[in-house]
Amino acid sequence: MNIYTEIFRTDGNNKMTWSLSTFKSLLISFEDLVLAFALSLMVVLPIVEIFLRAIFNIGIDNVNGIILHLTLVVGTLGAAIAAREDKLLAFAGAKLLRGKTAYITNLFSTTVSISVCAVLLYGSITYMQFERTGGVELAYGLPVWAVLIVFPVAFILIAYRLLKRSTTDPVIIAGSLLVSLAIIAFIYYMPFTTPVLRILSVTLLIIAAIFGQPVFVIVGGAAMVLIWTEGIPIASITLDHYSLVSNPSLPAIPLFTLTGYLLAESRAPQRLVKLFDSLFGQINGGPAIATVLACTFFTCFTGASGVTILALGGLVIPLLINAGYSGKSALGLLTGGGSAGVLLLPALPLILYAILAQIPIKEMFLGGILPALLILLIAAAWGISRQPKTRQAESRTFDKKRIFDAAWNAKWELFIPVVLISGMFSGLMTPLEAAAITAFYTCIIEVFIYKDLSLRADVPRALVKCGLLIGGILLILGVALGLTNYMVDAQIPDIAVEWVQHAIKSPWLFLLVLNCFLLIVGFFIDIFSAIVVLTPLIIPMGLAFGIHPVHLGIVFLANLELGYLTPPVGMNLFFSSARFEKPLLEVCMSVIPLFLFLAVGVLVITFVPWLSTYLPGLIK
Repeated sequence: MNIYTEIFRTDGNNKMTWSLSTFKSLLISFEDLVLAFALSLMVVLPIVEIFLRAIFNIGIDNVNGIILHLTLVVGTLGAAIAAREDKLLAFAGAKLLRGKTAYITNLFSTTVSISVCAVLLYGSITYMQFERTGGVELAYGLPVWAVLIVFPVAFILIAYRLLKRSTTDPVIIAGSLLVSLAIIAFIYYMPFTTPVLRILSVTLLIIAAIFGQPVFVIVGGAAMVLIWTEGIPIASITLDHYSLVSNPSLPAIPLFTLTGYLLAESRAPQRLVKLFDSLFGQINGGPAIATVLACTFFTCFTGASGVTILALGGLVIPLLINAGYSGKSALGLLTGGGSAGVLLLPALPLILYAILAQIPIKEMFLGGILPALLILLIAAAWGISRQPKTRQAESRTFDKKRIFDAAWNAKWELFIPVVLISGMFSGLMTPLEAAAITAFYTCIIEVFIYKDLSLRADVPRALVKCGLLIGGILLILGVALGLTNYMVDAQIPDIAVEWVQHAIKSPWLFLLVLNCFLLIVGFFIDIFSAIVVLTPLIIPMGLAFGIHPVHLGIVFLANLELGYLTPPVGMNLFFSSARFEKPLLEVCMSVIPLFLFLAVGVLVITFVPWLSTYLPGLIK
């Protein structure tokens, strides 16, 4: 059956009727297919380039440019899919509302979001037309403007899906669309510069974000309002978004994240948990050590503690319960035990911060090793202390054969960090090539050696999940560049630095205040949004106080990771609550003791800079 007969069906009178549900299904399949294909090309092209360069001394025309533009496609289309799955990063305040109040606030805030999408759509079309006039080619005759089509398509899909999530009433939908068109017309014909209207617009954006609209709405909307009132064309936001392709480290983000998702979709969690348990299960508190190591490993590769909870929850909770741990302690250790992972390469937050702060990824990787080890030891020590003393004497004997068998079964996955680190530090590969080879290696072992994943079913699913996460992040990053550039032009970072230096004289006091500030931020904003929005402001302040950029970054990430364990938007709390069907309050109470221990570790990282700066200093 071809696509035509799928979309059009015959009724009882032999007339062709439009099947909207079938069309939607085909659209979803097409989106997933394009995203999976683009991400697959990002993996394959660098490896083909290495082969051609080594064997034939030739290469692919503008391969880096192609991969960077593929990253743009993956990020933009991934954002549209994230909107489809209701996975765009957003403030969770709207979840606290119920009934008619929730409906009204959601409808209002959705209208604001649709309006922002409409203006971004207008700007993207304008910029695409500008590039078409320029006639610049990417490679092999493909014009750049053809790639930029993904922008207007994505904003249309995002707007439609946000509106669909809010209401199905055709009258209300039509009203929201008319409001959006009116705003575009207002922008085109009557640009405003009145400060009152600027304040009103930004206030509406903040309210919409509080009521649950995506973070990109407030960031992109604020950028749009501010540059528009300065007389700058709206298309400049799309230009700033497109400027992401100038960063050669950007493709490493989806490629390393893909490695984590391939591991999470396979049976790697079972093999690694079994290995860690065989190594440490025979000592007091060994199950806790195994849990912390497994959670750290998966958080490091997936870049998201929530994925770790879903992948490992069904394995480590029974392991801990059988060792005598209470359900409360086991739940708390799983929820917060992987916190050290965000400080290790290739964790997504670490790479994202390095890109935004313009710090070499190698330096950030080295800077995170000792702090991550400290956090890991603290989590493990807490876990050891929670094992009942009556069960400690029952620890099993050391079994060399069990350890050997577990290590042999997991041997290919144990080589993943070796492949990654050797690629990054050998000098023979770029970070992009190292990321591509790591993802390719992981795919090969899980599909063809372990045979845990199907190349036709499981791998595409992992590709789409990866693109969905990356899309939500890169969408915020893209629109945030417009806001960042405005702040730089308006000298806002300089003003902030001057104010902070006037109010705070000591760098140690600044770090203490920064810790408190970031902890509060973590209560309300997820780590990815906070990195994108706050890094351009925090970096100049740290430099003004003479704080090493790597140390500042590790402090930044360690504090925000604590936010995963705090309400109201601590994502680990929600994942654990959903995974084990426990009340959110019960999950919060289970993680508080570990949270306090981890907070002490963050303070040590903050006030002992040597932990973050010693290893990076060795390569200079």
